[in-house]
Amino acid sequence: MQLFYSPDLDKNASQFTFPEDESKHIVKVLRKKPDDILHITNGKGLIFEAKITAANPKKCSVEIISETKKLKKRHWFHLAVAPTKSNDRFEWFLEKATEIGVSEITPIICERSERKTVKHERLQKVVQSAMKQSLRSYLPKLNEAVTLKDFLEQEHKELLFIAHCADHGRVDLKRRIAPDHDVTMLIGPEGDFSDAEIHSAKEKDFVAVSLGEARLRTETAAIVACMTINLISD
Repeated sequence: MQLFYSPDLDKNASQFTFPEDESKHIVKVLRKKPDDILHITNGKGLIFEAKITAANPKKCSVEIISETKKLKKRHWFHLAVAPTKSNDRFEWFLEKATEIGVSEITPIICERSERKTVKHERLQKVVQSAMKQSLRSYLPKLNEAVTLKDFLEQEHKELLFIAHCADHGRVDLKRRIAPDHDVTMLIGPEGDFSDAEIHSAKEKDFVAVSLGEARLRTETAAIVACMTINLISD
């Protein structure tokens, strides 16, 4: 099955017309014809089965045949990750985290961050593409980049963790995860969080955790955290 994405599709929709870029891809690249079946998600848990009624490369129209509601995860997992120096590595992280099933992602700018800006529109496309490729029906929420200081001032509930490389005051993440609880996890830049940042996070009730003995790259640490939390929570 190939999955298409349209956030405009709502429950009980009867017809839909793809925008020109998607229409061109469907008709010219995929060579879809009238009466061919497509599957579309709105990124909010619904998957629609649709039949092509007009295979126009500028306006490909479909008739909605049926809809399926996918169950939402019982927990919300929010990853706040410092952008890596390499854009490719951060985009790889976004792709894999979406495939695994992260709920929300926030790029955080830290004291030692080598990259201070990100292209939100580009990153959003990476997340959308990964959702479609992995046949997921929920699109992760991708927030604009914020400083770690501003992020810590926001309200975060349930289980709060900060993964860092300092040799003191850490517990094994696997021992602190509880199934069906919402989680917010902080992952720092290549140079790790500063002592002051770790202290600030702890003051906001974030628990310092270890992801294992190896020293991991930022994007690898984020994926290890994502896998660990999802496996235990599911």
